[in-house]
Amino acid sequence: MDFAQIIQTVALYAIPVLFAITVHEAAHGYAARHFGDNTAHMLGRITLNPLKHIDPVGTIAMPLLLYFATSGAFLFGYAKPVPVNFGRLRNPKGDMVWVALAGPGANLVQAVMWTVGLYLLVAAGVEERFFLDMCRAGVLVNLVMFAFNLFPLPPLDGGRILVGLLPNHLAYPVSRVEPWGFFIVMALVITGVVGNLWLRPLMMLTGGAIELLLTPLRFLLF
Repeated sequence: MDFAQIIQTVALYAIPVLFAITVHEAAHGYAARHFGDNTAHMLGRITLNPLKHIDPVGTIAMPLLLYFATSGAFLFGYAKPVPVNFGRLRNPKGDMVWVALAGPGANLVQAVMWTVGLYLLVAAGVEERFFLDMCRAGVLVNLVMFAFNLFPLPPLDGGRILVGLLPNHLAYPVSRVEPWGFFIVMALVITGVVGNLWLRPLMMLTGGAIELLLTPLRFLLF
């Protein structure tokens, strides 16, 4: 593996990844506080300081180890989850949906913003590949986080959204999966189920929707 290429890849993705995980986790905290739970606020987790959200193992060590071990073919990582006490929400079951949606929603907004940034750079005649590729990396990272976190299995955001939307007699058995949910998701990722049947289709659909949304801007700039 080309060491220079590794350094370039890390440099390209570092800023988009830090922004993606920081705003994602902070959005959960902001939403929880809005709906009545101050747990994240009291612990200082409602912040855009990335150091508060970085997990040394999940955010740094694991992605780097997987990148080297698989030559970049497989990457996985996670940030420190923002603590939310759903029992403190004013309407725990309904508000849980909005708190869970806040993280992926933040990634969707960032994907749009990185796309806008790419359009503006191209329209301005910027030819420096580093900045153009960083914008593309920002779009990719946020689309991945948006789609992956919406996978409908606890403890992922999509699982909590599903629990909040289901009637109680169905929500309870789904919520009981949470202690083993991480291992189930990892198994589905490794076997390609998540990537082939969920991640890629949802990313393509979302990317197409963003391009459609920004069609007027493209016409204006180009």
